[in-house]
Amino acid sequence: MGSARRVVVKVGSSSLTAADGRLDVQALRDLVEVIAARHAAGHQVVLVTSGAIAAGLGPLGLTSRPSDLATAQAAASVGQGLLVARYTEAFAAHGIRVGQILLTAEDTVRRGHYKNAQRSLERLLDLGVVPVVNENDAVATDEIRFGDNDRLAALVSHLVRADAMVLLTDVDGLYDGPPSRAGTRQIPEVRSPADIEHVEVTGRGSSVGTGGMLTKLESVSIATQSGIPVVLTRSSNVQGALDGSPVGTWFHATGRRTTRRRLWLAYAAKSRGRLVLDDGAVRAVLGGSASLLPAGITGVEGEFESADPVELVDTEGRVVARGLSAYDAAEIPGLMGQTTGDLRDALGAGYDRAVVHRDDLVLVRRPRKV
Repeated sequence: MGSARRVVVKVGSSSLTAADGRLDVQALRDLVEVIAARHAAGHQVVLVTSGAIAAGLGPLGLTSRPSDLATAQAAASVGQGLLVARYTEAFAAHGIRVGQILLTAEDTVRRGHYKNAQRSLERLLDLGVVPVVNENDAVATDEIRFGDNDRLAALVSHLVRADAMVLLTDVDGLYDGPPSRAGTRQIPEVRSPADIEHVEVTGRGSSVGTGGMLTKLESVSIATQSGIPVVLTRSSNVQGALDGSPVGTWFHATGRRTTRRRLWLAYAAKSRGRLVLDDGAVRAVLGGSASLLPAGITGVEGEFESADPVELVDTEGRVVARGLSAYDAAEIPGLMGQTTGDLRDALGAGYDRAVVHRDDLVLVRRPRKV
């Protein structure tokens, strides 16, 4: 971590707000001071920050995170301006410019938007600017109800080809059970998902945030399987985390770097439907080198067109892979269960192709939920 040239730092709402729900300006300045020192040493940092909705609570006289969408959007609209103004002021004190990047789910599920976000981030870094990334909660819908910036941070880490990611939260690492329970212990190092198979985690976040430990582990999974190691720790430990000191929990990279297109397909693309596979097709797909042929498909769900992303599921509905369909949904029922040779003889050339070619297919490995 100490020698990582490019790092993504994600800070949650709970680390930037005081007990009354208002933005904690001093906590923000303390974070910026550490990042500025890293920047001055010649490293690049992308800051993924929560806090827009939380920052808007005080000015609007709200005492807790709104439960209705319209009020949450209003709080985000008021709070985002305040949040970025504070970051601009804090970084300017160190002679550093910041650039605001607001993203929604649409920017990660639409291929064109995804590539535009990548180009914008790369150019900001080339110009010596610290990108400050947040979800565009003022116009977003699903993000406010279900989303969080942990997953966004992992996708941004891959977009900018980060060397490492730091997740800052209100606990000092991953524990083998609820930290408040007597006898639980912090886990200093995780080399593979098997190391934490029996860890008890929760999906519940703080009163001002949305992401609990489960969302953080899902974010860690996306990053580490893409070749990016992660440190999870308390926000007050950010200096030690960036220096490479043994603070928090270190998650080793478990996969190799993959293309942005394959990451988009695995984690960001919005699925338009499902293909149900028989047991033999599941084994072939999980083998990693086989395309999905019509003979292995037993069912089709949803309405999609050729080249749309689809999920590949087993007979129990568990997602095993994602891919780009070579056929429209309406065409596939007439092909199911037949060999490519039979289809060529019956329908002509062109119908002997795979439904999902292996070059357009990625396995889906999700963290175990316990």
